[in-house]
Amino acid sequence: MMSPADLFDEATGDIALGDLEAAAEKFRECVRRDPEFFDAWHALGMALMKGGRFPEAIEAGLQSVRLRPNDQLAWSSLSLFYVRNGQIPEAESAGAKARIISWGGKVNPDAIPPAD
Repeated sequence: MMSPADLFDEATGDIALGDLEAAAEKFRECVRRDPEFFDAWHALGMALMKGGRFPEAIEAGLQSVRLRPNDQLAWSSLSLFYVRNGQIPEAESAGAKARIISWGGKVNPDAIPPAD
């Protein structure tokens, strides 16, 4: 059985080949095996967003910010997922958190919605 890291590498190759569905399935398997695998959650969100699966991308993005509440890229990506899904107030809130982090501030983890 492949390690989550090896599976992640294969999924990244699928992205390069334009196979978003295969990539998303491999990223899902990565996070199933290792729920704390931040890079896989983030990449899953991006693959889902590129495939037009915005609500699922948002869920992956939320898991990313739960794992790393002070990661600027995670908040910026989540903001993009919300924009693509037409959720502008949520996008603005996530974007503001990314800006706060870029200025050296911190995000209160209590401000992040809990997982379902």
